[in-house]
Amino acid sequence: MDGEDLFYRKKLLLSIIIPSSFIVLMWIVKLVEVLFEADFSVFGIYPLSVKGSAGILLSPFIHADFNHLLNNTIPLFFLSTCLFYFYSEVAIKVFSVTYLLTGLLVWIFGRQSWHIGASGLVYGLAAFLFFSGIIRKHLGLIALSLLIVFLYGSMVWGMVPLFYKNVSWESHMLGSFAGVLLSVIYRNEGPQQPVYPWLEEDEIISDGEKSEDTGEQF
Repeated sequence: MDGEDLFYRKKLLLSIIIPSSFIVLMWIVKLVEVLFEADFSVFGIYPLSVKGSAGILLSPFIHADFNHLLNNTIPLFFLSTCLFYFYSEVAIKVFSVTYLLTGLLVWIFGRQSWHIGASGLVYGLAAFLFFSGIIRKHLGLIALSLLIVFLYGSMVWGMVPLFYKNVSWESHMLGSFAGVLLSVIYRNEGPQQPVYPWLEEDEIISDGEKSEDTGEQF
């Protein structure tokens, strides 16, 4: 194993630490809820209510059942690992702000109901990863954007209340909004479009030809 392979393996390992820890905590909360026959939904977000404000911090760890939890676990692990691997310089900020901003927006704009689950965070990360690649015009990150569309493009229907009346579509929509907003705010931080010498050379040649043609006009 050469030094470069070791570097990327170490980077991948570091990239899964926070996502794995977050998900393990989600599962522990659900197991405790089931073992003690409790209902933790009261710790979710209830919009414009003091009692429901704690959900801004707690709701991503609370799920209706194991199916709900599993549906959030897989995409959350994949998307957050991609965030920490490809956007390591801004990953902590993006993850934290998406988490808090989504919860706050749901608390302000959500309908009067209990909102639980990590799907808002999932939508926020997916939106950030997709739009960041496009905005930065980075070929590698654009490829990641296309992969996100391929894997999770159907998530867009989760923002339409007509299709998901009993699901917090507000969390999906507002999480996506947070992700898009952060992709713009942090567009100049983290990985940037690489500069290819052969492109610069072509530009110099093109400029030279243009100057030569202009000179001939006089």
